Amino acid sequence: MRFSLRQMGRYARMPAAGIMALGTALAALSCQGGYQVRVESLTIGMESTAVNSLVYIAQEQKYFAANGLRITIKDHYPSGAAAVDGILRGEVDIATAAELAIVRQAFAKGPVQTFGTIDMFMHMKLIARKDRGIRDISDLKGKRLGVPLKSQADFNLGRFLDLNFVDRSEIDIVDIQAPRAVSALMDGDADAVVAWQPNVMELKKRLGDNAAIWSVHNGQPIYCALVAGSAWAKEHPELVVRFLKALLQAEEYLVKDNDGAKSLLQGRLGYEDAYMNEIWPEHEFSLRLDQSLILAMEDEARWMISNNLTTEKTIPDFLDYIYEDGLKAVKPGAVNIVR
Repeated sequence: MRFSLRQMGRYARMPAAGIMALGTALAALSCQGGYQVRVESLTIGMESTAVNSLVYIAQEQKYFAANGLRITIKDHYPSGAAAVDGILRGEVDIATAAELAIVRQAFAKGPVQTFGTIDMFMHMKLIARKDRGIRDISDLKGKRLGVPLKSQADFNLGRFLDLNFVDRSEIDIVDIQAPRAVSALMDGDADAVVAWQPNVMELKKRLGDNAAIWSVHNGQPIYCALVAGSAWAKEHPELVVRFLKALLQAEEYLVKDNDGAKSLLQGRLGYEDAYMNEIWPEHEFSLRLDQSLILAMEDEARWMISNNLTTEKTIPDFLDYIYEDGLKAVKPGAVNIVR
């Protein structure tokens, strides 16, 4: 990997210790014959879903090993938030999670930071039964709508209703967690639900023409963020660089051979062809740190405050929860955070 003088100039204001650490990492990256340093072990906690495709690709294609890393993937966590809790309990070094998990940690003064995002996705749908009199969004008034309360889905639903001029108080909103979404709608416990894959595909199959479906994203994706302890990221800059380098190689593989990447992920997660074809267009896999991530977290923080989901009354400074140096070293053009 080579850097121009202009690119290197971006690091001119970094502390001397940071420059030395990144210099060591970049020297390792330039080795043509692989890393000449000790192989390091890292554990990553996450859900077993397609949002983590770059992680799975990096492992299956041995990009982690090529960058001097021995990675253990723990993908049994039921949610990204649970995986982040695993960092705080010392179970994993790194976790992946939707950005709302970082917002919650920021309000709780949790010692975590994100050092990149690996996916932007829009897979949440509001699915209603037409035979319950719901054909337009305004028909939701007076109906029973299921959503996992206090979750990313709840946030997306609230914004969706606001933008469509539907008063949330006029809907009977009940707490229905993702595993119950299909049965709740089919058995009549709800007239509509907010769901995501694989439940969306299952409900489409069961309801057929009886389903009224809307995206609840309104153009704003969810981010799959790489999260680590604040102290860990700063104390292990070289490991962050190596980890991101492997994910960048996975991204480049996906861009070069999209069908191969799909096949690899499908084999790893046991997805059927129809399901894979349904979900693949919902994702944008790319290493980045965008200003839009900050804006999304600020929106979610305002929502948490207005819905009394935190005792805090001011929005955290989310710049304190972002570590940029690693991604700047590996993919500088992908860092667009305004400080």
